[in-house]
Amino acid sequence: MKDDTAQKPDSNSGVTRRDFMKISGIGVAVPLVLGPKLVEAAGEEVAVHGPGKVAVTLDVNGRKLTAQLEPRVTLLDALRDNFNLTGAKRVCDRGACGACTVLMDGKTVYACAVLAIDAQNTKITTIEGLAQGDALTPVMEAFVEHDAQQCGFCTPGFIVATTHFLASHPSPTMEDIRRGLSGNYCRCGTYNGIRAVALATKGRVS
Repeated sequence: MKDDTAQKPDSNSGVTRRDFMKISGIGVAVPLVLGPKLVEAAGEEVAVHGPGKVAVTLDVNGRKLTAQLEPRVTLLDALRDNFNLTGAKRVCDRGACGACTVLMDGKTVYACAVLAIDAQNTKITTIEGLAQGDALTPVMEAFVEHDAQQCGFCTPGFIVATTHFLASHPSPTMEDIRRGLSGNYCRCGTYNGIRAVALATKGRVS
């Protein structure tokens, strides 16, 4: 007996089950994002990137760095895996611990929480860009003098955060320091040493 139901279009979509199976079979082999490069959102045209790699250019530590990246790649992964800037550490990878802290246009951000493609047209500074040549900054020297690190995973993020904080607060109190560095965590618990660093270097960071 002939199955006529296979030819009946769905009342909502106008697509038969046979057509749907054909479309589904194609979808397995062909990416679904085949539409226009521009879509309208909130009354404006928005460029659609991906799902393949696209050229991404970043301004990092005063240098233009370009790589072919998928739009989903984070700034942290781009820095570490594509540009060999491994100072920022991947620890929580959830934008919570601060180990991947970098500066973007003069503000601290978690590099794991920013897409590399969205970081274009900004000025990014990593811990590698803080020092001048082989000379340590006052904050870096103080981390050594005050024994403010143990395992070292949080140290680069704390140095970037501390440098930025002291540039904005040249004469902080201990409470200011506690609040100002609260976005960075140290699982080894060297907070007293880190706060001593901030006190010892206040007024020396511009």
